[in-house]
Amino acid sequence: MNGILIMTHNEQERLKVFSQVDEHLLTYAEAARLLSLSERQIYRLMKSYHSNGNTAVVHGLRGKPSNRGFPQDKREHILKLYRAQFGDYGPTLFAEVLLDEHKIRVHHETIRRWLLSEGMGTFERKKRPHRRKRERRSAIGELLQFDGSPHDWFEGRGTVCCLLHAIDDASGRAFLRFVPSENSADVLRTLRAYIERYGIPQAVYTDRGSVFYTEHNLTDVGRAMEMLGVRMIFANSPQAKGRVERGNRTHQDRLVKELRQAGISTIADANQFLDDSYLDAHNTRFACTEGLADIHRSVQEYDLNNIFCFQTLRQVRNDYTITLDGQYIQLELSDSPLPPPKQYVTVRRWLDDSLHIVWKTDELKFTQLPRKPKRVPALPRKPAPNHPWRMKPIGRAR
Repeated sequence: MNGILIMTHNEQERLKVFSQVDEHLLTYAEAARLLSLSERQIYRLMKSYHSNGNTAVVHGLRGKPSNRGFPQDKREHILKLYRAQFGDYGPTLFAEVLLDEHKIRVHHETIRRWLLSEGMGTFERKKRPHRRKRERRSAIGELLQFDGSPHDWFEGRGTVCCLLHAIDDASGRAFLRFVPSENSADVLRTLRAYIERYGIPQAVYTDRGSVFYTEHNLTDVGRAMEMLGVRMIFANSPQAKGRVERGNRTHQDRLVKELRQAGISTIADANQFLDDSYLDAHNTRFACTEGLADIHRSVQEYDLNNIFCFQTLRQVRNDYTITLDGQYIQLELSDSPLPPPKQYVTVRRWLDDSLHIVWKTDELKFTQLPRKPKRVPALPRKPAPNHPWRMKPIGRAR
């Protein structure tokens, strides 16, 4: 037989044993023990060796398609579908789409081999420095990781926006909201929506962005968490809150493609899509809540409007006005007593942009003035000529 015969190391060792059996240096029983085969199988192989020579040790299906493999036309159909619509999908996500939308079940490693054989990508993970693993928390609600991910989520179909991502550390359950940017108002809205749905967590793990952290004073987000009894933990590096960072990469791959398939290009439609289908499907696939206790606290005893808001203090002037953002506000008489001048009142702007002024526990009525109030003229400091003080003789006039 002409041609090149390629053998593996095990096949070469098997060929040596066969030649020694053929030369009567080994018995069939000894050959069976060396090759970890039955003696009956050795008789079969030796018969093939005498008939076919060295090719007897090579598997008969080498170079041929597997009998258990997919038909060639099915493979070509899947690769054609990948080239036409899913060229930037990874093997795992493409396997899920094939099953969900086309009812074709193929393991993602099989797809990976097909794509690599066609030169359609490497799909290798980037090497990252080794970091010590931190164990997950033991209960749902014990720690909530929170982060924002600015990205071109609509791939040029809409404006660049930010995805606010909250993920439970124990279960991996995600809560998402699209917002224009990672600002205080939208962070407060997102945290309030999470708490209204799941309850109050014990701690929130964030970065040291200005929305969450300042060196000397509490931010509005920090004040809201303090009023709810939630401990704020600030990471010193992105890798410290790796669970939410890895989740951002996952959504930048999967969610972008889901939005593309649904033809979504606005923040409002994207948030509706999250609530209607994406979040439930994502958490069903990736979150693991079974067997974990849920220690979220109830929100029933809290006034969330006065917690998730912007709050500041303002001093009352002699004419019972205060200033806010360069505008004068007149405090009005009502059933609630007015604070004395020089006292401080609490000014809260709710997330619906309504303004509320509180002194102690009473909410005050007020009027926003279009301009600065006129200054009340002070009393003359010099006594009038007919002032009684001038008529009373004192000093030398006595």
